[in-house]
Amino acid sequence: MSQLLSNDTISLRPLEPTDLNTLYTWENDSELWAVSDTPAPYSRKALWDYLEAYTGDIYAQRQLRLMITLADDGTPVGTIDFLNFDPMNNRAELGLFIAQEYRGKGLGRMALERLTDYAVNHIGLRQLYVYILLNNEVCLNLFDSFGYRRVGVLQTWVKRGTTYHDAVLMQMIF
Repeated sequence: MSQLLSNDTISLRPLEPTDLNTLYTWENDSELWAVSDTPAPYSRKALWDYLEAYTGDIYAQRQLRLMITLADDGTPVGTIDFLNFDPMNNRAELGLFIAQEYRGKGLGRMALERLTDYAVNHIGLRQLYVYILLNNEVCLNLFDSFGYRRVGVLQTWVKRGTTYHDAVLMQMIF
C-alpha cells in the first residue's frame, strides 16, 4: 500500500467484495443512521450492487469511500469518505466512521491525517468540511484538534426519532 494511504498502524484501501459482511453490519446499525442520513436498513443485495458498481473514481462518482484497516493484519476498523465532491470548487464533505470496539485508539486521527494528505497532494482539494452533531464532543474535539474551524451551527439539522438536533459545520481550508 502506498505511503500516501498508510502508516505503520493503519491503511486506507478501496472497498472490496469481501467487505460485504462488514458493511452490512455497520450500515445496518440504527444508532448510526442519524449521522449517515440512512432512513432504513440495507439488504445484502443492495450493498453487493453498490460494491459491484463502485469504481473509486472520485470524478465520475463524486465520492471516494475507503476502508480503514489495521496495517498488520488487514482487519477493517472503519471507513473514511469524500462525499459531495465538487471538482469545480475543489472541495468535498468528509465522513469518518470508526467501529465501536476500535474507538479511542487514535485510529480516526491517523485516517484523517492520511486522507487529508491525499486530498491535498493527490486530488488537489482546497477545502474539506464536516457536519458533526453538537452533542458529539469526541468528534468535535478530534476535528478541532486537527485544525478544522467551526463556521456555523445548523439548528434542528438532524432528526433522531422524534427529536431534532443541532449540527456544527466545520471547515478546513488549505
